[in-house]
Amino acid sequence: MEKNEQWLQWAVELQSIAQAGLFYGKDVFEQERYERIRTIAAEMISYKTDIPLEKVKDLFCNEIGYQTPKIDTRAAIFKGDKILLVKENNGTWSLPGGWVDVGLSVKENVIKEVKEEAGLVVVADKLIAVQDREKHNLPVYAYKVCKIFILCSVIGGSFEQNIETTESRYFGIEELPVLAEEKNNEEQVRMCFEAFRSDNWVALLE
Repeated sequence: MEKNEQWLQWAVELQSIAQAGLFYGKDVFEQERYERIRTIAAEMISYKTDIPLEKVKDLFCNEIGYQTPKIDTRAAIFKGDKILLVKENNGTWSLPGGWVDVGLSVKENVIKEVKEEAGLVVVADKLIAVQDREKHNLPVYAYKVCKIFILCSVIGGSFEQNIETTESRYFGIEELPVLAEEKNNEEQVRMCFEAFRSDNWVALLE
């Protein structure tokens, strides 16, 4: 992490300590102190990013128990030598995917997300990579994210416009559109191409 982002690491650590204290601490005065520490961490994020405090709290202060990373799945789907991307409402493009829902496995979730965002029915074939998001994507988030990329095959369906995406299209590696960098960048898309073209791909743990 760059030096000018160290404040964010401190805020994340404070939030994690406070969340654990709120879950495990029994003394009412300790609870008040931990709640105040968590609020300060959220205020730090809001002050430095101009994100409204209430939105930061929604993302940052609603979980209970020991804090662990969120999980994001991304599907790599190919036709010929082109990869499927979906167009977000803001005009950028991404691999179909999203947060893993409670009650779903990683496999079930990536299949669900492809159906919702691209209208396709797929099977999950192969794990491409498990990545620490902040080592690959910008901007750095106020919480940890584990990104899981999975190679999938289409067995049916067709695109239907929905509340999350407006279009889907296959792109060659040298004709990529403007990507949703916070979700997937060119490095990650190229990684998916490499996995697709390889007969002996070994999942990356980064």
